[in-house]
Amino acid sequence: MVKPVKKGEIVTIELDNLAYGGEAVGRVDNFAIFVAGGIPGEKVKVRITEVKKRYGRGELIEILNPSPFRAPASCDVYTGCGGCQLQHVEYKEQLKLKRQIVVDAIERIGGLKGVKVHSTLPSNQDFYRNKAQFPLGVGKGVDGREEIITGFYAPGTHKIVPNNNCCIQHPLINRIVRKTLKILNEEGVSIYDERVHKGLLRHLLVRVGVCTNQAMLVFVTNGQEFPKGKKIAQRVMDEVPELVSVLQNINTQRTNVILGQKTRLIAGKERIIDYIGDLKFEISAQSFFQVNTLQSKVLYDRVLKYANLSGKEIVLDAYCGIGTISLYLAQHAGVVHGIEVVQQAIEDAEQNAVLNGIKNTFFYTGLVEEILPRLVEDNVKFDVVVVDPPRKGCHTDVLKVFGETKPERIVYVSCNPTTLARDLAVLVKYGYEVIEVQPVDMFPHTYHVESVVLIKRKYMG
Repeated sequence: MVKPVKKGEIVTIELDNLAYGGEAVGRVDNFAIFVAGGIPGEKVKVRITEVKKRYGRGELIEILNPSPFRAPASCDVYTGCGGCQLQHVEYKEQLKLKRQIVVDAIERIGGLKGVKVHSTLPSNQDFYRNKAQFPLGVGKGVDGREEIITGFYAPGTHKIVPNNNCCIQHPLINRIVRKTLKILNEEGVSIYDERVHKGLLRHLLVRVGVCTNQAMLVFVTNGQEFPKGKKIAQRVMDEVPELVSVLQNINTQRTNVILGQKTRLIAGKERIIDYIGDLKFEISAQSFFQVNTLQSKVLYDRVLKYANLSGKEIVLDAYCGIGTISLYLAQHAGVVHGIEVVQQAIEDAEQNAVLNGIKNTFFYTGLVEEILPRLVEDNVKFDVVVVDPPRKGCHTDVLKVFGETKPERIVYVSCNPTTLARDLAVLVKYGYEVIEVQPVDMFPHTYHVESVVLIKRKYMG
């Protein structure tokens, strides 16, 4: 097959939709060209940078017909940093584009037509993230001097774009990072170089309890020893009174995975506290907790609405993490069973149940596809199932058990429209009907979109 474009060629195209990933898509002779920084409806001139079998990529050179929804980015390093993809789009239009991403996935990947997809629920747009993971490096800082730097990687690279004041991170995170970098530079700590697998400090991880203003700082080290750890921790805590927890995570592997298996306390407390609604949660360094705290209540309220609980139902929360959804639903259900593969998460879930005085939850450690069949064998019949799987979606065996046991309703919470669409198609084959989908914007200025889906069992007449 002869491609209609060549690498290095300059072409003019019209952009007609936004792909999951944040790139706008145009076509040359029906050959898709992905363009970062574009907006559907624009006519643009691009230089072809990559040509694959079924698609190409282009670098935006000139906007010939700008979209009326184009907006100035609020971040100084937006064009170089890979943290956000949609700051150049007005927020109301971002919400429409995210809804369309969900619609396109359900129709094209799931093969499901006519599914009711609501308008995307909006979020607070700035400083919303309660957690950030920053790679460390050595380079020119924001003032041009050679020093320890942090920020985010430029797209498709491991080159750090320095940024100590990210506009989507909670202000306390930015303040902790600035103070920590200053102290690290003064103390002369060695920085990890992934090319030679040498140097001590690899990443900083910062978490904030948005409702409590408590903060946690984690130093990720390439080695067991952190000689100046206690001194540095105390200095940062003296500078930032809200910092109540400083830990060291040890990761000596050659890997892109940020955290290792072992975490030890350097100073302060092991965990911080945050709230979703009236529920209190203890959060550890490795806990999964929704990164947009205030919007989490919006998300969980929609889950609760679709679950339609009367107070008597037996509920399954698959992929339950530290029990946030389980405990949110338990206040309105008969019993909630939660399953999670990470042992520490289950221990956190049990502790959070005690913390909130909730006694009608049961938590199990293991793979959902292994634990769920055992519960079914023990004659546990679920009225409502809630699934909030990782990005790869539900295991096929999990969907199969749903098809065999036939719970009345399934509420699917998804962070990935493509795997959601795939799983919905499978559930439809098992006799379920997709009633409606509610996109929720948990991550403004990025391409990410969360969805809550109401699925009901069909009754054949």
